[in-house]
Amino acid sequence: MALTREFKDTVMELCKDSDYRKGLLLESLESYLEGDIVVGNSLLRDYLNGTQAFAEIAEALDMQEAGLRRMVSPTGNATAKNLFRLFKVCQDREGIRSADEFLGYVA
Repeated sequence: MALTREFKDTVMELCKDSDYRKGLLLESLESYLEGDIVVGNSLLRDYLNGTQAFAEIAEALDMQEAGLRRMVSPTGNATAKNLFRLFKVCQDREGIRSADEFLGYVA
């Protein structure tokens, strides 16, 4: 399903808020842990699109941007290694230094 321009704009606007970005990452992680890979990928994709960070994070992971986009696509099937590396880069990008700090964003 194609996203409307308004939805993309809304996500990008919301991603200006640090707490919202951290919440997206946490919700994504929770979705993965609950076995809902499609939702986890969708939330990570929203984070990467909303922050316009695909290129920056792909470079930090030493991978092509297209590969990162495939990894978080609806049919993406990232290895655990790549997924945790991705979360670590996003965590560092958001200034989160520990799992306790990250989990402190649970609503």
